Amino acid sequence: MNLKELTNQEFINFITNFPLKSIYQTPEYGMVMSNQGYKPILLGLFKENIVIAATLILINKEDGFKYAYAPRGFILNYEDFYLLKDFTAQIKNYLAKLGVIGIKINPLVIKSIYDFSNQTKENNPKFELIYESLKNNNYYHLGYNNFFEALKPRFEAIINLNDNLYNLFKNIKKEYRTKIRSAIKHGVRTYKGSFNDLNILYEFTKERYKRNLEYFKDCFGYFAKRNMIELYYTKLDTKIYLESIQNKLNDCEEKSNYLNNLIMKKKNKPNKKLINKKINIDKYLFKYKKDLIEATNYLHNFPNGVITSCILIVKQDKEITVLMDGYDAKFKKLNSKHLLIWQIMELYQKLGFTKFNLGGMSNLTIDNKRYSGLDEFKLGFGAKMVEYAGDFELVTHKRNYNLYRNYVPLKKLIKSKLIK
Repeated sequence: MNLKELTNQEFINFITNFPLKSIYQTPEYGMVMSNQGYKPILLGLFKENIVIAATLILINKEDGFKYAYAPRGFILNYEDFYLLKDFTAQIKNYLAKLGVIGIKINPLVIKSIYDFSNQTKENNPKFELIYESLKNNNYYHLGYNNFFEALKPRFEAIINLNDNLYNLFKNIKKEYRTKIRSAIKHGVRTYKGSFNDLNILYEFTKERYKRNLEYFKDCFGYFAKRNMIELYYTKLDTKIYLESIQNKLNDCEEKSNYLNNLIMKKKNKPNKKLINKKINIDKYLFKYKKDLIEATNYLHNFPNGVITSCILIVKQDKEITVLMDGYDAKFKKLNSKHLLIWQIMELYQKLGFTKFNLGGMSNLTIDNKRYSGLDEFKLGFGAKMVEYAGDFELVTHKRNYNLYRNYVPLKKLIKSKLIK
């Protein structure tokens, strides 16, 4: 067996037939990261002229030290312990010759799958054997992180689209189904966007994510070459929204007047039930009057409508993955993002896709407030929480690695002295 660089097409041919993979293991992602300071290399292990394992390697150089990263790990059967051993030896030797001191991987080795709707947990029976095999090959486990400390999240929310639309919608949280219907009724509509709309996504996400606009442009440009990427957005039709609020207000006024007449007819015998109903209706009446002012302003300021949420997805075989999404906080109450996620589910289920990866989440089995909204939103669409093994590090050049480990604390110390 021998390890050598692959062409893009050789790599694509191998990964296409592999059952478990990620968009972050593609040549396209490597090209995106080449503009983020990394050098991408595609490697394959050959046996009798057939590729039996492969990986995307991203090499970064800082302060004279080279370090490698294999996003979502190597593309191989981790249950084949002999293959893992041979591939590790070849990778270690290859990277050492390049002067790379170590490599970090976060493999797609599933530890557990949680279905919170059915209160079930499915453990991978082979996990401990794979974990021990990695350790026996000198991979150092960097721990079971629970949030977003690593380069890629250890937990992902994944929806199985291999069901009919009726069941998919039924599996969505009841509250979210109501929000989806409300968004449609209020005039929120979903549209397919283009490269020219990336600036909208950037504006919605720039405060929460470090990636710049050029990163989004690179993603779109490289993934578009194989028709792998799509952008969708929601837009509020402000005319429909105004009409919807006006209808609600009219209906509420009718009910309020009706209850008021009933109360007046029985003013000598006050009916607490009717009075309470009237008080409750009047609360909505007050709300809809405020909403009407707001809707009138929307129509005046945005006569052609206004974009309220946006999403960038990557298609890979029968799976779609959210690369980035965001919404305009000013229009949060319209529930545009709920509608957007559902209509993407609906569209791609009809096109034969079987999996919708909503992206990273935190460990929901641990009580935390910071990410609870994000986690609950994703699981509210009937997603399951998939837990992976986490990050591992393999030292590839021991002497230089030790130099690096001694250098980093010294660098931090010097930097702290300079800041003071």
